[in-house]
Amino acid sequence: MSAVSLPSPRRVNTAYFLLQIWFWGMMAAFSGYQTAIVLGRGFSSGQAGIFISLGCLAGIFSQPLLGAWADRHPDVPLKKLFGGCMLLALGFHAVFYFARPGFFGTALIFLALGALETNSYPLIDAMSMQFLNAGISVRYSLGRGLGAFSYAIVSVLVGQQARRFGVESALVTHAALVVLILAALAVFPAFSSSAFPAANMEPAHSPLYILKHNPAFTVMLGAGFFGLMAVMPIVNFLVNLVNDRGGDSGDLGLALFLMAASELPGAIFFQWLWKKTNIEKVMLASVVFMALKPLLFLSCRDLRLLLALQPIQMLGYGLFTPGNVYYANENVPPEDRVQGQSLKMVATNGLSGVIGNLIAGGIIDRSGVDAMLLFCFFSGAVGIVLAFWAIRLRKRKKLLDIPPAGGCMP
Repeated sequence: MSAVSLPSPRRVNTAYFLLQIWFWGMMAAFSGYQTAIVLGRGFSSGQAGIFISLGCLAGIFSQPLLGAWADRHPDVPLKKLFGGCMLLALGFHAVFYFARPGFFGTALIFLALGALETNSYPLIDAMSMQFLNAGISVRYSLGRGLGAFSYAIVSVLVGQQARRFGVESALVTHAALVVLILAALAVFPAFSSSAFPAANMEPAHSPLYILKHNPAFTVMLGAGFFGLMAVMPIVNFLVNLVNDRGGDSGDLGLALFLMAASELPGAIFFQWLWKKTNIEKVMLASVVFMALKPLLFLSCRDLRLLLALQPIQMLGYGLFTPGNVYYANENVPPEDRVQGQSLKMVATNGLSGVIGNLIAGGIIDRSGVDAMLLFCFFSGAVGIVLAFWAIRLRKRKKLLDIPPAGGCMP
């Protein structure tokens, strides 16, 4: 591999930072306010849960298919797949904004957005990991932290925007941010498989093969699934929680800001913690704090205390997000790493979003937000148990991989 084949690390990191900043800003403008938007259109919390779950469900099916296709066609740059997804998603958002569809039309649009927009994030992870594995120093954790800070800034700005112009105006901000994503994508260097021949040593395997032959990875996916079920319903139904504690759309924006802004120091703390310990312990710590979050929220009855507790996101989801990417990269063979990033997204943001939001929306309609928080806590407790199990499996595999004293590897 010649040095001339490598793009500039500054160019890779700058473009990567911009993608993270604009992507998570875009997600804040829609996902942070999607429940408020559909509630404002006359739908119930249970129906909002169905819409959000459908979006997650679409990603469950589309992400492995797209990841498998990308692994089998390394000659097609991932940035082209990502750009195509974003352009199509922009079109569906336009229909959602101008047409104001009913229940079934809204359900179909959320399905499409889940397959195209939410589905596209693993491609950003895979794009950065391609260059990291090729020898370029990609500052993934910092980029993810900047994305979280962008989510925070956009959340609070859109909260004030919604208070003045109505919550539907969030969709206009979303569209503008998609355009900025496409601009950042234009300067992101395309990864060339011919320039990096070592990146494709073996044929890619099926998702079932990956799960079967990487048991620690598979069990940690389960830990992430239950851990995310402890926090994702809180984010998607934060408007219900804020309203229950006496707040409004402006307070929702502030809550989202405090929650997401804490992920930037969390991303910086991740790098230190990872070097001091190992990725397995980082994953365990993140799941513990994700389980603790709903328990703390359940105990607070005052809006000000609810806002003050939002930074606990730093030690839960803030550590889990970069940790999950590095864990997949370390525990999946090189030829399957795009699928590995897709599988971890399916198990966490995908499956946990489908099941968690469906259950949470129904619980809120029947028993209120406190009952939802109790469900989230017990989900997180299951995640802690699975994280411990995954660590034991990983230790066992490391012991089996050590050759006997005085012997040699076959």
